[in-house]
Amino acid sequence: MAEKKLNKEAFFITVEGLEGSGKTSVIAFLDTFLKAKGYRVKVFREPGSTEVGEKIREILLDKKNRKLSGHTELLLYLAARTQLIEEKLNLALEKYDFVVCDRFFDSTIIYQGVGCGLGRIVDDAVALFSLGLEPDLTVFLDAPVETGLSRIKDKDRIESRPLTFHKKLRKGYLSLAEKYPQRIKVVDAFGSLEEIYSQVQTVVEKKFFK
Repeated sequence: MAEKKLNKEAFFITVEGLEGSGKTSVIAFLDTFLKAKGYRVKVFREPGSTEVGEKIREILLDKKNRKLSGHTELLLYLAARTQLIEEKLNLALEKYDFVVCDRFFDSTIIYQGVGCGLGRIVDDAVALFSLGLEPDLTVFLDAPVETGLSRIKDKDRIESRPLTFHKKLRKGYLSLAEKYPQRIKVVDAFGSLEEIYSQVQTVVEKKFFK
């Protein structure tokens, strides 16, 4: 029997992780799991999910764009995010029970702030251009850097960066999870998909259903 509609606007779940951590599979699991409970679910990805966002995504991931500066990269991610929020996300949060997004502002804080070394300017920009929207729950899929990268055959511009860059990202994410333990939950993404799904299900159930 379908569970009744939650008595509030949609809950906003974001899924974060390093390259090859299994975000796509986990989001598909979440979509199926929540719909099986009778909830209305909408899934987005960042950057993307809008016509403008998908074009920006192409620029950001294209290996030919080697001269893209860190600040330009930051601005492009912010532009894709605000487009998604204003065009689709805000509407989805009124219409659905759960909205799930593949990456959100934590990615910018870590990839551009920590990985690219832009620091405080990223925190300020993220606060401004997230337009007041914050996830109710963020699932961080944590796996050894080498493991994730080994799963990717044709690496894009971001995935092709040095191993040291990706290791800084992992440390940054774990530090962020320590800073915001109520929102960011770390899931061990080194095991089988079934084990990962079980952890994610437990996290979601504790957060929203208990």
